[in-house]
Amino acid sequence: MLRFSTFLTKNHSCWVMMQKSGHGLSLRAYAASSAQPAPKSSTENARETKKEKKAFVTNSFVMNLFNGQLKSDQVFPFPEVLNQEQQETLQMLTDPTAKFFEEVNDPLKNDLIEKVEDNTMEGLREMGAFGMQVPQDLGGVGLNNTQYARLVEVVGKHDLGVGITLGAHQSIGFKGILLYGNEAQKKKYLPPLASGELIAAYCLTEPESGSDAASIKTRAVLSEDETHYILNGGKIWISNGGLAEIFTVFAKTPVKIPSGEVKEKITAFIVERGFGGVTNGPPEKKMGIKASNTAEVHFEDVKVPVENVLGEVGEGFKVAMNILNNGRFGMAAALSGTMRFAIEKATEHAVNRTQFGNKISTYGSIQEKLARMAMAHYITESMAYMVSGNMDRGFVDFQLEAAISKIYASEAAWFVVDEAIQILGGMGFMRDTGLERVLRDLRIFRIFEGANDILRLFVALTGLQYAGGHLKELQKAMKNPAANLGLILDEGAKRMKRVVGLNNGSFLTPYVHSDLAESASKVNKTIEQFGVSVENLLMKYGKNIVHEQFLLNRLANSAIDIYSMVTVLSRASRSLQQHLSSAEYEHNLTSVICSEGYERVQLNLNSLKTSEKLKNFEKMSKISQDLCKHGGLVQQHPLGF
Repeated sequence: MLRFSTFLTKNHSCWVMMQKSGHGLSLRAYAASSAQPAPKSSTENARETKKEKKAFVTNSFVMNLFNGQLKSDQVFPFPEVLNQEQQETLQMLTDPTAKFFEEVNDPLKNDLIEKVEDNTMEGLREMGAFGMQVPQDLGGVGLNNTQYARLVEVVGKHDLGVGITLGAHQSIGFKGILLYGNEAQKKKYLPPLASGELIAAYCLTEPESGSDAASIKTRAVLSEDETHYILNGGKIWISNGGLAEIFTVFAKTPVKIPSGEVKEKITAFIVERGFGGVTNGPPEKKMGIKASNTAEVHFEDVKVPVENVLGEVGEGFKVAMNILNNGRFGMAAALSGTMRFAIEKATEHAVNRTQFGNKISTYGSIQEKLARMAMAHYITESMAYMVSGNMDRGFVDFQLEAAISKIYASEAAWFVVDEAIQILGGMGFMRDTGLERVLRDLRIFRIFEGANDILRLFVALTGLQYAGGHLKELQKAMKNPAANLGLILDEGAKRMKRVVGLNNGSFLTPYVHSDLAESASKVNKTIEQFGVSVENLLMKYGKNIVHEQFLLNRLANSAIDIYSMVTVLSRASRSLQQHLSSAEYEHNLTSVICSEGYERVQLNLNSLKTSEKLKNFEKMSKISQDLCKHGGLVQQHPLGF
C-alpha cells in the first residue's frame, strides 16, 4: 500500500525542494509543518472585526439581483484568495491525494462490496483526510475553503462513494461543532474526529420529515435535575449512520418563549454512541454511492448532557440550515471533478473511435455533445471556486449562490456523464468502463442536502422576500415624500433608465474584458428584466406568490442562468486579462454560454406574464390533479382494454 511522506519542516523552501525532487506530502504532514502565524495586535483584530461586520451586512450578488441591481464585489474580479505559498503547498497536497486514489483506492471494488475498503479508510486516516478544515491546533489540516474544494474535486473525480463518506463526516457531520461549538466542545471532539479515530454523521431526516425539516418528531426533554436531556426518536437515510460514533442530532425541545408560553422548537445536540441507547439498522440497499454507509439511526432514552447542546436551545433549525449552506460549495467542487473524469473518457474515445471512415470526433453531433459537456463543466467549476473564494474573503451572505451551485452542479454532472456514456456507446454501458457506476452514484445528488425542487423554491422565495422588503421601504417613503425625497428620486431615476433602456450594457462594462462586451450586454439586459419581473410578480400576487410554484421555478431558473453567465464572464475576463493559454477557449465557452443563457432567461421571464403560458400552467395543474385522483394515467388504452 502507498504511504505518503511525513516530512516535518517549518521551512517553505524545503517543501518546494521536496516537490521538485518528486516526494509527496501528506495532509497531516502539512498540518504539522505549517508555521503558526504571529499573534495579531489589538489594532489588527479591531480592523478584522470591522471588516466582518461590513461583510455581514453586505447582501450577495444573487440577493441584489432580485432588486434588478448588480452588486459587483462578490463576482468581479474572479476571486484569487491563495497566495503563492498556499498554491505551491496545495499542489503538493493535490498530487499525492490523486496518486492515492489512482493506486490504492478501487472504486469498482468498493461499489461491489458496498463499503470503502479497510486499507483505503486507513490510508485516508494517515493522510489526515478526515479533518481537512479542522484548525491545526485541534489536530486538523487547517485548509481554507478554496484549498478544501480543490482536494474534494480530486476525490470527486475518482470515487463519489468515498467522497460521501468523507463529506458526510466533515462537510456536515461535525461541521456544526466547527461553526457553533464552544471551546470545550471543540477541544473534546474535534481532535479524534479530525484524525478519523471517530466518524461523524448528520441526523436530520426522518420518515415524515424530508425537505420539511421543521416537522421532525424526534424529541429531547430536559431531566428533572436539569443535568441532561432524554432523547427519543429515529432518523433515516443517515450517511455514515452505521459507522459513526458522534452524531449531530436535531430534536424538538420544549422552550419557554418571552410570553411565558411553552413551544416546541428544534435544538441541535452532539450525541455519542457511547451514551447508550443509540442503535442503527443494517446498511441500506441503494441505487448508487453503494460504498458509503447509509442506515437508520435510533435513539431510545439517550441521556445527553446539557453541555452537549450545540448552539442555543431552540436554535437548531438555524444550525441545521447553516451547516448545509456552508457545505454545499463542496458538492459543486466534487462534481466538477466527476465531470472532468467523464469528459476525459468521452474525448479519448471520440478521437480514437473510427466509424464510417472517420474519427467520430469529426462529426457535428459528437462535437456538440463535447462542447456542451465542456460548457457545463466550466460553469460548475467556476461556481465552485467563486463561492469558496468569497467564503475565504470573509463574505457571509452566500446562501443563494451555494444553493444555485448545488442545483446546477448536480444536474450538469448527470447530463455530462449521461452524454459521455452515449458517446462511448455500448462500451459506456459496461461496468469496467466506470461510467455506469458514476451515473448511479450521481442520481442522489439532486435529492440529498436539499432536494433541487425545494432549493429552487428557496432561491426564488428568499430573493422575493428581500425584494419585497425593499418595496415596502419605498411604499413607506411615499407616505412622507418630503422626508424621503432622496430615496424616492433615486428609485425614480432607476426606473426611468429601465424604461428608456439607458442601463443596457453599462453595469458590466467596467468589470468585463472588452472582448466579451457583446456577452456582457446580453447579461446586463437579463439583470434589468429580472428585476422588473420580480417587481411585477410581487405587485400582482403579493404574499400569495408562495403558492405560484410554476412561476417560482421559472424565476429560479432565470436566477441560475444569470448567476452562471456572470460567473463565467468574470472568470473568462480574468483569463483574457492575464493572457492565459486557454483564454481563447474560455472566450468561446463564455460566448456560447451567455448567448444561450440569454435566450433561456427571455423564455422563462416571458412565461411569467404570457397569457398562453399561464393557461398552460393551469392545465398542467388540472392534469396532475386528475392523475392523483385516478391513481395513475387517466386516458383509455388505444386498444380499448
